[in-house]
Amino acid sequence: MMILRWLFSKAVREARAMRAHVRRLLNAQRDLLSPQAIGAVMAAMNGLDHAVADGTNKGRIRIKTEELEFAANKWLKPYPHAMGRENVEVLLVAIAVAMGIRTFFLQPFKIPTGSMQPTLYGVVSAPDFSRVFVSSELAKDQPLIDEQFKIQKSLIIPSGWERIKEWFEGISYLHVVADNDGEVDAISPPVGIKIFNLKQTIVIGGHAQTIWFPPDYGEALLQTRAGFAVPMGHDQATNFFQGHVFHRGEDVIKMKVSAGDHLFVDRLTYNFRPPKRGEIVVFETQGIPEQARDYFHIPDDEFYIKRLVGLGGETLSLAQDYEALNVPLMPYGIITVPVGHLVVDDQSLSVSTPHFANLYSFPGVKAGTKTFVFRRNQYSGHALLAGTYLAPGSDYEVPPDCDFVMGDNTMDSLDSRYWGGFPSQYVIGKGFFVYWPITSRFGWGNQ
Repeated sequence: MMILRWLFSKAVREARAMRAHVRRLLNAQRDLLSPQAIGAVMAAMNGLDHAVADGTNKGRIRIKTEELEFAANKWLKPYPHAMGRENVEVLLVAIAVAMGIRTFFLQPFKIPTGSMQPTLYGVVSAPDFSRVFVSSELAKDQPLIDEQFKIQKSLIIPSGWERIKEWFEGISYLHVVADNDGEVDAISPPVGIKIFNLKQTIVIGGHAQTIWFPPDYGEALLQTRAGFAVPMGHDQATNFFQGHVFHRGEDVIKMKVSAGDHLFVDRLTYNFRPPKRGEIVVFETQGIPEQARDYFHIPDDEFYIKRLVGLGGETLSLAQDYEALNVPLMPYGIITVPVGHLVVDDQSLSVSTPHFANLYSFPGVKAGTKTFVFRRNQYSGHALLAGTYLAPGSDYEVPPDCDFVMGDNTMDSLDSRYWGGFPSQYVIGKGFFVYWPITSRFGWGNQ
């Protein structure tokens, strides 16, 4: 009955709100108030309670609400800057609730790299010159370079509703043209906050131009380009380097950037059961052995996301299925890499293994052949690259109470093959729900 009165009576709602506010102030000041003040405020609160409980006379409810307001103003101590204090209290409560949810239930996470493609995507750009290996044998690499320039030239930046639609799909564009003729004199290191790059400056013919990064572009790296050690920001996936000549109006950068997937990590489930093979887990890099962290320059305060493939006490090995052709692997150019599957305690994983159906679907296999055609951003099984701990022709036993993880995109994944198992205690949760961008991967289905 009281709920119905609250729903349909504005006077009741205002009365209940006033009573809750006064009660909170009274409890906060109880040790500072005299017995007379406490009694007067309590009497006014009781009078309002009786009027609300009766509920037949809205006029009486309003009178008792005003009497409670009068008693509160007379007997309770005023707070300086009351509105500001209340807003701060609401903000602090909201932050506490958000932090509690993040710590114990759901934690937002951004996919930083392409190691889990095509299950989950990191930042993808087109053209992408980072996949081109510029060596002394330029003729060998020229087809790959020409392909990227062709993509850049054919790129059309949409406008209007199409641009808005692509924004919801996490797609942004970057188009910078040279303001004047001249060589690239300097490229500044990217400016940003941690892994979020904001901008970078390029000097062409003595004129500095600022390049603003698309959202979630990634972190700064170093790479040798045409004999120069270039601080990498946009030049990682574009074509400019120190000494390159541009003409006024020429495209310095023209690229399409797809944001990495953003998802919630389920931090609750593993409090009640251990992780299962095939689940996509998020873990603290602090759990990676220190020697491997130092060697691969892995920070100890970040999180990685991989697929759990081996549990403590299991013996892992790699079995070959197909030969992969035309695999671009920097800095070695084009190489041939066998493609196969994982074997756990002499039992082969396959499409029927939970969570491995897509990974072992091998869409690049030509009918009637034993040849696998490798393509980026599609499932390709496990590329049989020689890792430090797991390599073709050798076995690896996962230490007790440890986990062994691998990226779905094994051609572009730094994982347990190179550092071995790590203590299970560093697993914080599992991939749960992709909430951005709005693509075919949106939702619960990316497992």
